[in-house]
Amino acid sequence: MHRDILYLKGKYFLFILVYLFLIPVQTSAEQSLKPTISIIIDDLGYTLEEDLRALSLPGPVAYAILPHAPHTKRISLIATQRGKDILLHQPMQAMEKNQYLGPGALTLNMTREEFLKTLNINMSNVPNLIGINNHMGSLLTRHPGHMQWLMDTIKSSGQFYVDSLTSNYSVAAKIAKKNNIPYLTRDVFLDNRQNPEYILNQFKELVKVAKRKGSALGIGHPHPSTVEVLSQVLHNVDKYGVQLIGLKSLIIKQKNRKQYAQGPRSSGTGL
Repeated sequence: MHRDILYLKGKYFLFILVYLFLIPVQTSAEQSLKPTISIIIDDLGYTLEEDLRALSLPGPVAYAILPHAPHTKRISLIATQRGKDILLHQPMQAMEKNQYLGPGALTLNMTREEFLKTLNINMSNVPNLIGINNHMGSLLTRHPGHMQWLMDTIKSSGQFYVDSLTSNYSVAAKIAKKNNIPYLTRDVFLDNRQNPEYILNQFKELVKVAKRKGSALGIGHPHPSTVEVLSQVLHNVDKYGVQLIGLKSLIIKQKNRKQYAQGPRSSGTGL
């Protein structure tokens, strides 16, 4: 009788060990198969209070900082301290509303020397950046020559490019691919309207795209309504059946699948 009890205890203990070993393997496999989303918050540097709230978003959200804003260096430093990825939010000439470009803009009338000098100054003004995305740029991103100048600089610095896709005719992704430069393309703008219900629906659209393609990239801004909605959904992102990952992880995932993000047609913002 005593021997039977010991045998059952031993068998039970063995079962527990096998169970404990299997759980991490299953969880890891499930995670690797789960659709992924990445999020960039643009336009940081001007509104300190709103920017700081945006920097409190959970998980590997990335932040694109304008090069000559009043709080550029402070926001970059705080983002670094919080382990966040930082992009240079590079102003580029648009089809219209160029009064909103701000200082440090790249424009079509620049010579190559002027273009590169402006770009390098902007990059040096945003500490710890890992990549570049465009602020506006619906005109400049159509021009292969200027995009080639940009990609030359990105390649020499070992960074990557994110096309915000403000124009249906952007050639940025094409030029990046031609130069073997890692790049991403925006799938969904989250907050073209600063309405919580609209932003939530846009987040759900991002999730839908991720489930269809395997991954998706969303772009928002540090508006109070955007931060409020994202704070809620990202704290419980598993509920939506996706995983939030950083930009570098997204690039690796897409490279392993031998594909790049092919974003939707432009939302028609005209910038």
